[in-house]
Amino acid sequence: MTLDKVEKLNNSLIQHGKENDRVYLMKLDARDLLGMLEELNRIAEDNGYTKIFAKVPADKGNMFLKNGYIQEAAIPGFYKGAKGCLFLAKYFSEDRKNEKNMHEITKIINISIRKSKKKKCGSVSHKYLLQKAIPDDVVEMSDLYNEIFETYPFPIGNPNYLRATMEKNINYYTIRDGQKIVAISSAEIDYDSRNAEMTDFAIFPEYRGKHLAKCLLEHMEMEMQSSDVKTVYTIARAMSYGMNITFSKTNYQFAGTLINNTNISGQIESMNVWYKNLL
Repeated sequence: MTLDKVEKLNNSLIQHGKENDRVYLMKLDARDLLGMLEELNRIAEDNGYTKIFAKVPADKGNMFLKNGYIQEAAIPGFYKGAKGCLFLAKYFSEDRKNEKNMHEITKIINISIRKSKKKKCGSVSHKYLLQKAIPDDVVEMSDLYNEIFETYPFPIGNPNYLRATMEKNINYYTIRDGQKIVAISSAEIDYDSRNAEMTDFAIFPEYRGKHLAKCLLEHMEMEMQSSDVKTVYTIARAMSYGMNITFSKTNYQFAGTLINNTNISGQIESMNVWYKNLL
């Protein structure tokens, strides 16, 4: 498996490759705005990718929308709690643009929203230990990720990747049953923009249904508030009842669906965006 590469495009940050069959504009630098559309098109066309996915400030979105992009999701207060973000897409394939399971995805969203504002998790059972991961944990963490995900958009199954990102801007959290890590999640922090993506949830099948993901999420939120993060969000698998319900129950707002966006567990799937503006 060849993972998509993350690289600088002038002053901006992109990811692209055949694994997700797309170009992903992860972070747009305003200095690159004028030439960005042409650059993204060039990379997509040169490599035969079927989608461009772009996260851009709301006030920069019109230029993209006038050039063949469509809005798939939006998060208010994404940048420093003040400026919104648009999740935009441009397709080079009708198959990529059409989600055959849209009826089921809409059903999952509606069920998740109805289950919002339920009782909070509080603390995990006394038999479990929830704590922030340390470098000594990365081998066991990678083993869990490799067991749960056949493919993933970032190399979380590589201990070196986990260690390197742990030292930069990603906080990982684990739940142990005795000595064994049974659940993991992460908060990927953008310190400049004061937001964090709540992501990389993995739980052994035999430990599902015990509200461990919700407990991890609530713990991460408290940690993010203490770090002066203004907005938290997730990009969750659209066909996963469990993860969508978990975020809705924790009072995240639905922001939109990214169609056929991410290669996860062996196939390209649509993803739902949920967000919460922290007080």
